[in-house]
Amino acid sequence: MYLLDDYHYALPDALIAQHPAPQRENSRLLALERRSGNISHHHFIDICNFLAPGDILVINNTSVVPARLTGRKKTGGKVELLIIDYADSSEGKYPPGKRTCQCLIKAAKRPLPGALIDFDDTLVAEVITFHEGIFTVEFSFEGEFEPLLYRIGKVPLPHYIKRDGAAGADDMHTYQTVYASEKGAAAAPTAGLHFSEALLERIKHKGVHIAPITLHVGYGTFVPVRVNDIREHRMHAESYNISPESAEAINQVKASGGRVVAVGTTSVRTLEYAADNRGQIHPGRGRSNLFIYPGYRFVAVDAMITNFHLPQSTLLMLVSAFAGREKVLAAYNEAVRQQYRFFSYGDAMFIG
Repeated sequence: MYLLDDYHYALPDALIAQHPAPQRENSRLLALERRSGNISHHHFIDICNFLAPGDILVINNTSVVPARLTGRKKTGGKVELLIIDYADSSEGKYPPGKRTCQCLIKAAKRPLPGALIDFDDTLVAEVITFHEGIFTVEFSFEGEFEPLLYRIGKVPLPHYIKRDGAAGADDMHTYQTVYASEKGAAAAPTAGLHFSEALLERIKHKGVHIAPITLHVGYGTFVPVRVNDIREHRMHAESYNISPESAEAINQVKASGGRVVAVGTTSVRTLEYAADNRGQIHPGRGRSNLFIYPGYRFVAVDAMITNFHLPQSTLLMLVSAFAGREKVLAAYNEAVRQQYRFFSYGDAMFIG
């Protein structure tokens, strides 16, 4: 269970969702009982049937920023740049018209330190350093950085969404949860994309608590596992925040016998990182690099809602740790047979 090949499954390209469902809650839902391995098929609108009064739904309220920029080097070569530490860099102290960020850069030839990249008349970037695949870049601009980014930037859709052209205007809405409020993510916490405001109200009306936490999804989302023994993989740290109010609500539910239902692997990792050995959640800000794979003992999370993840990904390993590798792969193979839609804009699973 520690070999990378243990987390492979066959997926036809046709099942990789290129667009979201027309209505968020109308995605399909595969339910997996982690003890028995039983599988059943539903629609996401039925999620209320899997939640009980007294449970708490933990959601990640991070907001995806349009952090993908297209520019040109002074030599004329095209450059694609992705800011991967927007939340962290926003907390820095910079002189007017300057901001330093960590970035991924795609170009025909790797830009060297000192290279300048033009994005438009009001934004230029200078490459400062390069280390382990990450560029440190200093932006120079007129006015305020955030409005400029929202004017010329694009939503950083995952590489497996292959369309004619780049991310469209609709993606700024559809690749964002309805409860997104804390700007800083380089990718969406995609399990939350299935919720509409009306569905959340139905869940509250049933007596289910909802607690927001924040994990700004960053570079780790884009990094494949490149080692044969998955225990040698190292996760990149991501910024998180759990408010005292949310921590208290989660701990009260746990103390009263209710379940902690995490929406997405990002919520799972944040809760498990912030929990002590008794499963008590400690509030605060920090950076989490927790890598969860089979053998991990869960202390905070009792059930989860998640999407279907890439083969050999750390997200698939986390889900396998929660429900058992063989059961998860059996569920994935069943989802393939039943023509579920996979990955960010795809269908969902409930594991409880």
